[in-house]
Amino acid sequence: MRIRFGYVSHTLSLWEAVPARTLTFKRYKQLSKVEREEKLREVTLANLYNTKRALLFNRAAQIPLYRLSSSIVPLATHPEVLWDFQTPFREHWEEIGHIVKEGQLRISFHPNQFTVFTSDKQHVTENSVRDMMYHYQMLEAMGLEDEGFINIHIGGAYGDKTSAIERFKNQIHQMPEEVKARMTIENDDKTYTSEETLQVAEDKGIPVMFDYHHEQANPSEVPYEELLKRLFNTWDYTGYPPKVHLSSPKNDKEYRSHADRIDLQFALPFLKACKQKTDILDVMIEAKEKDLALLQLVEELASIRGVKRIAGGEIDF
Repeated sequence: MRIRFGYVSHTLSLWEAVPARTLTFKRYKQLSKVEREEKLREVTLANLYNTKRALLFNRAAQIPLYRLSSSIVPLATHPEVLWDFQTPFREHWEEIGHIVKEGQLRISFHPNQFTVFTSDKQHVTENSVRDMMYHYQMLEAMGLEDEGFINIHIGGAYGDKTSAIERFKNQIHQMPEEVKARMTIENDDKTYTSEETLQVAEDKGIPVMFDYHHEQANPSEVPYEELLKRLFNTWDYTGYPPKVHLSSPKNDKEYRSHADRIDLQFALPFLKACKQKTDILDVMIEAKEKDLALLQLVEELASIRGVKRIAGGEIDF
């Protein structure tokens, strides 16, 4: 099985490379009109610059997957700000898209936990639609609207999981069709198991971003090994290999929290199970130490007899 690895957002191998500098609304309100515009542009430009640095590093290090920061643009979805973040930076967005395409990198976004479609409050759904559209607009600006994916969780259960799932199925249609077409859904560590997430995905034709750590924290009644083929099949129509998330528990007491690095012994059973179901797998590392954790895991896997490293972030397992 060929495995390609990626990591989330902040490249720790690079100095001062945070692509998610912020501007709070409180600070924004304290500025004059001219200062507000200047600050929005200053922060966005810094985040775009560091995004380019990360992508160029990934190409040099042969790391084929990357999750873009959701916070590249400050206050992009705030109802009292809502500004044009595409036009002033057109060349920068297009350059990022060029780097991605030329390097054949696979990119994605993962909005925060407040982007949900199970709420019975319309304003929550409206905010979620706005956030999904913001992520899609970034993909559009980069020319990657047919390549990138936007991953979310199903959301809360609100005391009635069955009703919440039905709301999710109905309310995702409040998004424009082109935005919904870029959506993936992920099993979570407390509420919706991989089996429940899979049932929604199969019903609505949405790829599943299976999270192994979440599965261990919130297991399905059916062993995940028996679900893997169906989970992977949800990617069939996309033209991309199945993609999964991998992290390790911080410790027994804080089991749901992500550790700094990946525990090889925690990961191996999962990768071996995947090998029985697919010939190629894309793995997003969600460890706290980002690219450092990825590179260490690849080295550890490559030291196993029969495993061959074929690129900086890719192995034949």
